[in-house]
Amino acid sequence: MPAHTVGTRDQWRAAYEKVRAQEKELTRQGDEVTRQRQALPWVPVTKEYRFDTNAGVRTLAELFDGRSQLIIRHFMHGPKTPKGCPGCTFETDNLVGAVPHLAHRDVTFILASRSPLDTLNDYKRRFGWNIEWVSMGDNGFNEDFFELMHIPSAKREAAFGPQGMLDVMELMALSVFALEDGVVYHTYSTYDRGTEALNATWQLLDRAPLGRGENFDDWPRKRDEY
Repeated sequence: MPAHTVGTRDQWRAAYEKVRAQEKELTRQGDEVTRQRQALPWVPVTKEYRFDTNAGVRTLAELFDGRSQLIIRHFMHGPKTPKGCPGCTFETDNLVGAVPHLAHRDVTFILASRSPLDTLNDYKRRFGWNIEWVSMGDNGFNEDFFELMHIPSAKREAAFGPQGMLDVMELMALSVFALEDGVVYHTYSTYDRGTEALNATWQLLDRAPLGRGENFDDWPRKRDEY
């Protein structure tokens, strides 16, 4: 265990008051970012995407399942990640419990991947997830919503080369939609570390004495592989 400061309760309290003031400021900043996120313009989705679901082939509008809001977690399970991404699996373990609560706030939450539906159903059964998971196949959904936000950077190019991320791996992202008067609108997307705030385990580790740790070579694993 790394070295740490040992002190009195009064010393702890004085240091904690400084941390608490910063936490409150961070909360206020988070509220403002949420306001700006929800004020983003809605963009009509004109392409007719089709998804393979356990209820048959459905359009993007039909995935709302009678609700007005839809959140899709792009899960890395497809030709470039055929065994399923450990990180996406780790995050989904943290998300499935939110699904019924979201449904009662007029929000449908689903997973979407490029692998065949039977493969996704098998994976879902493996972990006991009660969540809708649809197959997009090669309908272009991942590519289109990644390109909306893709900003080339030296760091990304160094990691993936000139061919781009989606030539190397599946997409890890979150996309959000609204349905109004029969029209689907894209309202928000985030990628990579932009999704980590949704993961309760990360948030709990941030509050533990040793934090997230430094070695991620063999962590997180799929929970049945520990």
